[in-house]
Amino acid sequence: MASAEDPAGRTLHLARATIAAIATPPGRGGIGVVRISGSSVVDVARAVLGALPAARHATYAEFRDTRGEVIDRGIALYFPAPHSYTGEDVLELQGHGGPAVLQMLLGACLDAGARLAEPGEFTRRAFLEGKLDLAQAEAVADLIDAASREAARSAMRSLSGEFSTAIATLVEELTELRALVEAMLDFPEEEVDHTHRENAAGRLDRVRASLETVMVKSRLGSLLRAGIHVVLAGRPNVGKSSLLNRLAGEERAIVTAVPGTTRDALRETLLVEGVPIVIVDTAGLRESRDEVERLGIERSWSEMARADVVLMVLEAPSGMTERDRALLAQLPEEGTRLYVYNKVDLAPHERAGRRGEGRREIWVSAKSGAGIDVLRSTLLEAVGWVGAGESVYLARERHLRALAQARDHLRAAAAQTGQWEFFAEELRQAQGALGEITGEVSADDLLGEIFARFCIGK
Repeated sequence: MASAEDPAGRTLHLARATIAAIATPPGRGGIGVVRISGSSVVDVARAVLGALPAARHATYAEFRDTRGEVIDRGIALYFPAPHSYTGEDVLELQGHGGPAVLQMLLGACLDAGARLAEPGEFTRRAFLEGKLDLAQAEAVADLIDAASREAARSAMRSLSGEFSTAIATLVEELTELRALVEAMLDFPEEEVDHTHRENAAGRLDRVRASLETVMVKSRLGSLLRAGIHVVLAGRPNVGKSSLLNRLAGEERAIVTAVPGTTRDALRETLLVEGVPIVIVDTAGLRESRDEVERLGIERSWSEMARADVVLMVLEAPSGMTERDRALLAQLPEEGTRLYVYNKVDLAPHERAGRRGEGRREIWVSAKSGAGIDVLRSTLLEAVGWVGAGESVYLARERHLRALAQARDHLRAAAAQTGQWEFFAEELRQAQGALGEITGEVSADDLLGEIFARFCIGK
């Protein structure tokens, strides 16, 4: 198998096994697509279509099996390498979207010499052939999985290269700084003057500031992708289920005056300014001899331990009680706490809104809806959301970890000013962490983990 190497150091395989898969979702549809990519696409086309279609022209054709029987009629599109999604020869067969027809057409392609593609294998080949970097490849899956308009737009910006460009700019700045430091190390007999020291320190400060900007945009984008995990906690009958129903806009939880009605965690996802928020209603926190309720309370504590935000629900007429304070003392320290005083409609001298230290108290009425909009906006503020804007990066957890590693190495470099060998090593480590994001530095096991989460056919 012939191979070459691109400027980033990736091996470009010029001939691979030909792969095929159904590229449209399972189920019935007006149109279904089978995609084929690899070095034997020409042979598959001749076997299934009878001839190779003209490049980049929609060709109406009959799709036949190995016995020559017509399976379907549709459109064939041929994209010769390297001008295709994968960078290899690609053939797309667009026929009717019935599951049986598509399976027969896929079988004909496999009989003609292709093998079934693995999850994400088309996009993995696009990465290996240099058509996409790793961040762009991941953006393909994020675009498919986007649950809101804002998430889709952010994924499209990453796919078009905005995130990669920001990372490349950081790498370029680091490269220039490393060149300066290496020049100083190459002439140890000459004293490093004050100007060189200030130049290196100033450049480092600018790189750190640029990195912080990228991290802020990446953290905001990760909220669009992963959402916010919010848990409603509190004593029985303070109105947690009513609050969930009001936030969801429909009757999702059973509401009664009987304590202990909620026995298990109930989840509801809503979008606020395009950000997915998963609201979890939990069993009221109290001592109980009922085995089912007790298990529900244990799950409540488990949910709170994993929450981004815990909404401690209290009653406005009675305020913070001793029982509430006892529960607060048991809450996990991780995450953010907000205090929601419900039933403000039953407290004549109180009004809905936000107040308290750090404005973390929200007074609402789940019954009338007063203060609910304030609660929604406060939830976003609690996790640092300031509005999507036009340059939020739909970052993944591995991107955030890599950016944090780069930040730590740059912080260590700042502490090593004057110790230029250690300074240079920290810069090298920071650049390596950034390279992991775009795939300039990547291990095969990492690539396998990333692309295994893609759907088959993409």
